[in-house]
Amino acid sequence: MSEIHPSSVVHPEARLGKNVKIGPLCVVGPHVEIGDNCTLHAHVVVDGHTKIGKNNEFYQFGSIGAPPQDISYKNEPTRVEIGDNNIFREFNSVHRGTLKQDQVTKIGNNNLFMSYVHIGHDCTIGNNVRIVNSCNLGGHCNVANGVIISGATSLSQFVSLGRNAFIGGGSAVDRDIPDFCTAFGNRVRLKGINIIGMKRSGFTKQDVSEVVDFYRTMESSALSPRAFVDHEELMQEYKNNAAVKGIADFIRKSEIGIPPFMS
Repeated sequence: MSEIHPSSVVHPEARLGKNVKIGPLCVVGPHVEIGDNCTLHAHVVVDGHTKIGKNNEFYQFGSIGAPPQDISYKNEPTRVEIGDNNIFREFNSVHRGTLKQDQVTKIGNNNLFMSYVHIGHDCTIGNNVRIVNSCNLGGHCNVANGVIISGATSLSQFVSLGRNAFIGGGSAVDRDIPDFCTAFGNRVRLKGINIIGMKRSGFTKQDVSEVVDFYRTMESSALSPRAFVDHEELMQEYKNNAAVKGIADFIRKSEIGIPPFMS
């Protein structure tokens, strides 16, 4: 059985799992599906075609599944999909997708979104991500597993953050950040490797040492990062390092480019 506060409005067509708790003055729309053991604290609105997995917690004044802030949107039945074990603190907002991409804003598992985080339309968030207070993600952003985004940071549209990237506080990110890299500033610049993130992901000291060496060599090279990773002779000594391969593949695939290195 679910527990619904009498002051809340839950549409009779909404689908609620087992042991869902809905606090005072919440609103749940007709196309919403909420999985087992989720909690909505006071003043949470869940709307649109929104599917939420198990064991998620939404703190007060959250807005999940609202229409995208995109003038091309004409009330199409686009979606929000949220996985399991996520925490959304106060004043979070997650907007549903548009027809411009895959029609879905998608969030994975085991993520923490601190207060005043906005996730724009068509974003994709992986697993084990931490987004600190007052961060804004523009539409079509892609955040890979294990990323940490420090407070008061903004991502412009179409930015991708590679796995275990770390973004310092107060940054304005308008370029892609490769796997395991750290970056900060307005506009953002690359500042080395997220060594702690690599260790947490199970990489050996040898792996980490090689990635740091690769980064420093690329930084000091006269070649652009894309030209560097396409240079077979320069990449030869790192051919057996999976993390370096991931960074190189990320750089090759980036459509908007990566930031300059910090001097």
